[in-house]
Amino acid sequence: MSTGIVKEIQEALAVLSIPEKAEFFPRFFKTGEGEYGEGDLFLGVTVPDQRSVAKEYYSKINLKELSEILSSKYHEHRLTALFMLISKFEKTKDIAVKDGIVEFYLSHLQYVNNWDLVDSSCYKILGRYAYENKKETLLRDLSEAEEMWHKRIAVVGTMHYIKKGSYDLTKEFVTRNLKHSHDLMHKANGWLLREMGNKNEQELIGYLNKYYKEMPRTCLRYAIEKLDEDLRQDYLKGRI
Repeated sequence: MSTGIVKEIQEALAVLSIPEKAEFFPRFFKTGEGEYGEGDLFLGVTVPDQRSVAKEYYSKINLKELSEILSSKYHEHRLTALFMLISKFEKTKDIAVKDGIVEFYLSHLQYVNNWDLVDSSCYKILGRYAYENKKETLLRDLSEAEEMWHKRIAVVGTMHYIKKGSYDLTKEFVTRNLKHSHDLMHKANGWLLREMGNKNEQELIGYLNKYYKEMPRTCLRYAIEKLDEDLRQDYLKGRI
């Protein structure tokens, strides 16, 4: 049975729902085709509105109550729950509390199972935690898992490393996943490489020169998106 604050949050989101968006989101996010879990439901609440609800309630809700929202069948419930979890993680300086939040996140990975949920949360919690506590094994274990979403969590988690000017872990995970069967992994790999290039173009070019011929087209296109047009064409046409 839902607690009072859980119901309050669910009702706050319901009031913000937009019927037109509830109809559009499943088509946009390709529900049931691998990008979103089959059977996911949508309220039609925008991300800014979800962030607003999360900002209001994150300090009032405990992890047990948060678990109930994160396990919801509604996408907006789950994303709002992750926004609240991120705020809890970022606002505390208590190491034990941070440890508990990371443990909670890892124990609820079955609900972090589409690209929006993964990309919105993992590097802000797991990536930052692994970087600050020198616990790369946390991400490496996920990168070696069979579950595709776990692999994506690992590689996207390295975004925090990129922001700090550290690129080796990103390159390690991308290389490991070059032969992955799912296009969603190639999009994530390419996105992370592109972000690496935004921070340090020579790091990206050095990596591309070694591996671009092995890259799936999706990964390569994302990775080179911000490079000079002539250089992009050289990679696309195999002239390097």
